This record gives sequence, structure tokens and C-alpha cells, in this order.
Amino acid sequence: MATSTARPFLKWAGGKAQLLDAFTQRVPRELAEGTLPVFVEPFMGGGAVYFHFNSIFGFRECHLFDINAELVLAYSVVKNNVSSLIGYLREVEDEFLSKDEPRRRDYYYAMRDAFNREREEIYFGRYGEEWIERAGQFIFLNRTCFNGLYRVNSRGAFNVPFGRYKNPRILHEEVLRADSIALRNTTIHLGDFTQSEPCISQDSFVYFDPPYRPLNRTSSFTQYSKNRFSDEEQRRLAAFYARCDAQGARLMLSNSDPKNVDPEDRFFDDLYAGYRVDRVPARRAINCDGTKRGEIHELIVTNYRPA
Repeated sequence: MATSTARPFLKWAGGKAQLLDAFTQRVPRELAEGTLPVFVEPFMGGGAVYFHFNSIFGFRECHLFDINAELVLAYSVVKNNVSSLIGYLREVEDEFLSKDEPRRRDYYYAMRDAFNREREEIYFGRYGEEWIERAGQFIFLNRTCFNGLYRVNSRGAFNVPFGRYKNPRILHEEVLRADSIALRNTTIHLGDFTQSEPCISQDSFVYFDPPYRPLNRTSSFTQYSKNRFSDEEQRRLAAFYARCDAQGARLMLSNSDPKNVDPEDRFFDDLYAGYRVDRVPARRAINCDGTKRGEIHELIVTNYRPA
């Protein structure tokens, strides 16, 4: 069972921390009654919803899926070798913070180069000791890169520039240890969201957090993987949602609301016609200028009436 302090150990674009209350208010009655013992998240991302729900409901088992191999590797190391990971990160943090800004910048780019160069040497299909250093590099880059973004180029190389934080905290030991405990009831899978289907049944509560549909051209500034999640992918996901509904699972999905910029855009209303579509307030940037943030609405789609 997860602890109450478990929370995301990574910065992650599109994190759902601000919507946790809205999600909790909309959980199915069966979840509160304890008759949905399996939690499935086909797009685990930063994991805010998973850590939150697992801490409240203490599922019998959880299944997390993601197509991002580096993310799956990092979660796996937090689950299986958290003490070794903490030791690595402590050494890296001490060395990095002992330097002045120009040398920190050099350290960052040397780490990024090594991370990209060594990618071909990592076998992501089987857990190994080399994963510990790899996860540590990934967390270091996440904590020190610009805005905590994850972006890769067409060759799969991480290419986010140095973030120039004054004194970034790289090691969050208490979070990592709490997350490792939380992950004890959890299986972590590398794969497309459709590969979660064998884990989904009438005993399951499934939360979908796909890459959001961009509200405009400038709002899609991150590259989650080498393959963009296009409108065709959104349609493929909607068809999968319907298949999971037919299995009797309880489903919740979040996405951007295109009506924020075009009141006539019914893309998701039409895609999920027949399901409950709620619009909830959120604060997001819908402009490449990060200072131009404001309250907009996001969508929560469920196949049940909330408790």
C-alpha cells in the first residue's frame, strides 16, 4: 500500500497535480467501496494521478504503461534499487552544486552527451545494474534542464538545453523512498497504450492521460516521444476507450478542451459522444510565452456517474 507522501519524482510537462481534487470528486462509487481492486494507467507520465489514487485506495495491484523507455527504466529503478539510485544522485548533486555556473553548464552538457551516446548500449527489455546510473542521469537532466522538459530529436536524442537554476535540488530522497514503497504493488510495462488491454476487466479502474491535443501551434512545444500523438492517435485511443468500456471497466480520461480557443470545435465532444464529458478549470499556458497563463478548461471523460 502506498504512503501519503508518495508523489512524482520527476518534473513532467502536463502534470496533473492541480486537477487531483477534480479527479477525486469524480471517482466511481465502486472505487470508494473497494470493489475495483486493479488500477491501470496506459500513459503513466509523471505519475501524479497514480501516486495520489494508490495512496488513497491502496489497490491490490496496479499496472503502469508508457511508450517512453527512459521513463519506464527510471520507474523500474525507483521500485527495485532506490538506495543505490539515491547514492548515485547524492554524489552527482554534491559534485554539480560545488561548481560555479559556467562549470555547471559544462557538467550538464557532458552528462547530456553521455546520456545520448550510451543509449545504444542500454537494453531496455531486461532489467540490469546499468539501469541505476541511467536512471540517475535521467533524473539529473530532468532536474537541471530548461523547465524540466522531456524532448528528443528525430534520432531519439535528448536535446533540451541547460536550465540555469540557482541551486537546483537534484536528490529528493524522501520522495524516492516513498515512491519505491508505493510501487511495490505495481507492475511497470513498456508499451503502447493498447498493450494494457489484457490487464483491464470489470475489476479495473483505468485513468487515461494521453499527450494532450495542442490548443494551437505554439502550445505543442514538447516532444513526448519520437512519434507525435496526432488526431488519428486520439481517434485510435477513443476506439480503445470504447473497447475497455465494453469490458465493464470504469474509465476516466483527461484532455485539453479545444473550445478554449474555438467554441465551435467539437472534436472531443463528438469523439466521446455517449459518455460523460465534464469541463473543469485549470491553469495552463496556451501561448509560447510562459507568462501568458490563465484559467482555461480541461476535459474529464468518464463512462459512469461519479459517486
